[in-house]
Amino acid sequence: MRYVICLFKLPTRSPQLLLRIPTWGGKRRNAGRKPSLPGPRRVAHRPRPRLAARFPVHVSLRITGGLPSLRGRTLWGAVRRGFVFGRVFGETDGSPEVFRIVHFSVQGQHIHLIVEADDRRSLARGIQGFEIRVARAVNKALGRRGRVFADRYHQRIITNPTQCRHALAYVLSNQRRHAHADHATYPRDRVDPCSSAAWFDGWTIQAPRPWANAPPTDTDGAPPVVRPRTWLLQGGWRRGGGPIRPSAVPGLPEDAPPLPEWGFGPN
Repeated sequence: MRYVICLFKLPTRSPQLLLRIPTWGGKRRNAGRKPSLPGPRRVAHRPRPRLAARFPVHVSLRITGGLPSLRGRTLWGAVRRGFVFGRVFGETDGSPEVFRIVHFSVQGQHIHLIVEADDRRSLARGIQGFEIRVARAVNKALGRRGRVFADRYHQRIITNPTQCRHALAYVLSNQRRHAHADHATYPRDRVDPCSSAAWFDGWTIQAPRPWANAPPTDTDGAPPVVRPRTWLLQGGWRRGGGPIRPSAVPGLPEDAPPLPEWGFGPN
């Protein structure tokens, strides 16, 4: 009996294995959640850091494009109402609130807050409640519907007196910083009427006057902020450099040229 041995060369890889089967998940080009608004995302969608109740937080909120100035006659009343009714969150049946707005400044297209919160969940819920109140009031004033705030809020946790003093000066005099970008400033020793500067007791002069009168609102008699409870905001910030001059803004030169009083536009 004879045996015949035949040798065959088989392919090393089956052609079927070369097919790329679409899958979900994993790292790949253009993966991830797409931005809901055009333009670059300014706040990364990452988990928020843990927050201890003893640390205040500097929060920034940006509104969508195409809306009138938040400082103007049309919207200032709606924004101030949001502060009056959204300055605290979580106060029920005599229990202390878990979120408090201590200071703020309102700019044309964004808002700065200095807040206190028990933890990061209380901070998120407090900011969410404030945004909802402001958005509803703004949409009602403009007769529109839709988004008002453009993106996630930006936060910076304040952990020492120097940071706290810098944040207070930056927020309360933020409009001066924007004016300086236009090569101008406001009269010295005056404060921003669209901020909580009138409720701040750490100025180098007693009760500085605003440089203009804010547009009248139906909540002018109600305070838009609450007193602080954290050591840093109660007075610990003074260890970072002492009282703050009303004309001082981080980065603003001392010899910036003064201008006449700036009023409010038609918006």
